[in-house]
Amino acid sequence: MRAAVITECGRPPVVVRREPPRPADGQLRVAVAAAPITPLDVLCGTGTSYFGAPAVPYVPGVQGVGRLDDGTPVWFSTTAGMRPGDGSMADYCVVPAADVVPLPDDVDHTLVAALGLSAVAAWMALTWRGELRPGEQVLVLGAGGVVGQVALQVARLHGARRVVAACRSAAAQERARRLGADAVVALGAGDDVASLAARLTEACDGPVDVVLDPLFGVPAAAALRTLAAHGRLVNLGSSAGERAPFDSATLRSRSLRILGYTNNELTSEQKAGALQTVADHAAAGRLVLDYTTSPLAEAAEAWTRQAGGHATRRIVLTADGEPGRSLTAAPGRDT
Repeated sequence: MRAAVITECGRPPVVVRREPPRPADGQLRVAVAAAPITPLDVLCGTGTSYFGAPAVPYVPGVQGVGRLDDGTPVWFSTTAGMRPGDGSMADYCVVPAADVVPLPDDVDHTLVAALGLSAVAAWMALTWRGELRPGEQVLVLGAGGVVGQVALQVARLHGARRVVAACRSAAAQERARRLGADAVVALGAGDDVASLAARLTEACDGPVDVVLDPLFGVPAAAALRTLAAHGRLVNLGSSAGERAPFDSATLRSRSLRILGYTNNELTSEQKAGALQTVADHAAAGRLVLDYTTSPLAEAAEAWTRQAGGHATRRIVLTADGEPGRSLTAAPGRDT
């Protein structure tokens, strides 16, 4: 089989031929159809993650979509790069049966691969951790990323009365509009808390009930000022900064809640249930995503683009050898 193999930390994988893996007791073999290149994959591949430097050589890929030997379509996760063992960026992968989630027969495998755990995070951070209720107003920071794109749609699916997006690039802002955001606020590298808070407040229809925050830093501090009494800010990332300049008066005057979220807190049952829900909505056309594909044979070039920050969309490696394609989402407001 073909496999993308990292032979040295900090360098892109190379595609080689090797023997297909054989499942041990409690494992299942998956014929991989699609494997996303995620930020976690890239981080682990540098050897600088908090999991430590992985033993090389290894096949990266912490998640993927494919079929079992009996033809059942499945999503699966791996610990590649975090623990010894190989991941999804190959023609075949073996994984513990507990890490396999059956999928609807008619779902697009590359779409589910692109959504994956990022969609689980958006879904659970809003509906479980953030306790989103119908009729509430939602502000999504970093709305151009995978988590943000999904969050905009999840808010709609759960009956939010208004969804406001905040993101940096013009392309991300247009993407948010296509996904149904009622208003879009541009984020800038030089934003200060007061001016950004004013722009966010202007875009919102009164106080916000829930903020989804994968950014932290100044954007989180500004978004906190838009919250209604007892409002919730759910943080699941820090791409804008590891520290945020909150002030005590804002927190205390409205009894606000700042909540942390990680997929690692989910039980296997919660994760599988959320993934199946995401897949069901994707199969029905209610969850879409802007992503691009690349053949497994071109894994090194795709990895380099993703790792270097040159990819404007999530890249999904496909096993069928098709040339890369872009899929741009444009659902209606009723989705």
